[in-house]
Amino acid sequence: MLTEIRTRSQITIPADIIKKLNLKQGDTLDIDVDGEKIILRPVIAIPKEQSYFWSSEWQKEEKQVQADIKNNKINSAQTKDDLFKDLGL
Repeated sequence: MLTEIRTRSQITIPADIIKKLNLKQGDTLDIDVDGEKIILRPVIAIPKEQSYFWSSEWQKEEKQVQADIKNNKINSAQTKDDLFKDLGL
């Protein structure tokens, strides 16, 4: 597929690619250069205050919690006294 660079350095991404990648108006693309190649990747922008959630440490802990939930290793308390008792306080 070919496209041309227009005024103000704009290009049109062919409709087949837009459909294949399920892109919509307003989506964000990461642009990178690899030698002679221009690489466009769809990305989801995450607000800075939420970036901690996507750190490798946090994701590792999230996987552990999901495993604990799946294996019934999660306790619940009906009252704060039950909670403190379960925590050994």
